[in-house]
Amino acid sequence: MTNAKGGIEVEVKSIDRKYERYRMKSAGRERVLLTSILTGGIEEPLVGVFTSAAVPVLLDGFKRLRCADKLKLSSVPFESIGEDEAVGILHLLRISNHGSLTLLEQAKWVDELRKVYGLSIPEIASRLDRSSAWVSVRLNVLGEMSDVVREAIFRGDFPAYSFLYTLRPIRRLNEVPKADVDDFVKAVSGKRLSHRAIEILAHSFFRGGEEIRTQIKSGDLGFCLEKMKSQAEGAQGLSELEKRALRDLEIVQSATGRLILRLKNDALREPSFLAQAGLLVGGILRNSDRFLATLRGFNDRQRNT
Repeated sequence: MTNAKGGIEVEVKSIDRKYERYRMKSAGRERVLLTSILTGGIEEPLVGVFTSAAVPVLLDGFKRLRCADKLKLSSVPFESIGEDEAVGILHLLRISNHGSLTLLEQAKWVDELRKVYGLSIPEIASRLDRSSAWVSVRLNVLGEMSDVVREAIFRGDFPAYSFLYTLRPIRRLNEVPKADVDDFVKAVSGKRLSHRAIEILAHSFFRGGEEIRTQIKSGDLGFCLEKMKSQAEGAQGLSELEKRALRDLEIVQSATGRLILRLKNDALREPSFLAQAGLLVGGILRNSDRFLATLRGFNDRQRNT
């Protein structure tokens, strides 16, 4: 039966959910969606493909489907986007520019196309009208994640942003073993911490010594956060020049890791962006030797005091 809102009506119990673990969960977004569906129904059809046995395989719309379960709906609108699963996945990736997929969700689908359907990196790139570098970046990001980290992120227990822009740079710059990253993620997952709190805890865990690391692993996250707060309060006795220097160093430390990742992304291609970024990078490079020499000199003085 065709639905007025698009797609056809399919029975909820007939839907194959095998790709559910490929999409990230978000309890907050799901609560908002549940309220919306309760008052106005499902506005957009769920998206997937039909198998040769006419079984609907879901690719996009798992939050809507879980809401349908909670509301005990017997059927939902469903739209088919391909004649088989690989074609459907490729179509979903092609339209993901509109924000329907996160980078890590894209990575999971790309990995599926490579491992299960046997497509090479150039083949995937060609069929998505993307560069091979675009495909490789996503496979590399996924390859840097352990099963523990991947599952925590896709369950919605650990924010992907914190992995990409905090843990990943720390691990790369300090050659941190994956097992240590797993320990950290296990300790903070599901605690609903802000990105800033996770960043503070991560820097303490990997650089703050065994006492803090043990406290975090034992679940005493408040201990570390209070300690960092105390250190910040202790900064009240510093001169204004010293406070500004610390703030600038924090900004540089935080921005360095993010830029290492972002500037490698081939999605940065708009001419206006490239022109402005080129000027900024040129200015940074002109000062880079003097800047690094200043940092090394300060580090040497600090160690000798």
